Amino acid sequence: MAVGHYQFSAVRNLAALTITHVKQAAPKIYSRELVDVIFDLPYCRIQKLVERDIAGRQAASRYLKQLVEIGVLEERTVGRDKLFIHPKLMHLLTRDENAITAYS
Repeated sequence: MAVGHYQFSAVRNLAALTITHVKQAAPKIYSRELVDVIFDLPYCRIQKLVERDIAGRQAASRYLKQLVEIGVLEERTVGRDKLFIHPKLMHLLTRDENAITAYS
């Protein structure tokens, strides 16, 4: 699938929406680095936050679980791994439409 200009624009808009939502709903864990890492791929692992020096393993787990609680990510267990899926980003990357819905 070719990624067009509109999809990049939609991803940027989603990132801005996510930043605003996390700042309001979870200000204690907000950092631009945390939001950036969940936009690297449509999924994230605890280890990714540790590798990026965003947080130690326990704090990284807490941060990702809090992002699940506020509706940004969904937690899924795959084998022994916990993956934190970014459903809105996944939607933009896998569909032709660029509609973004607000976080609830």
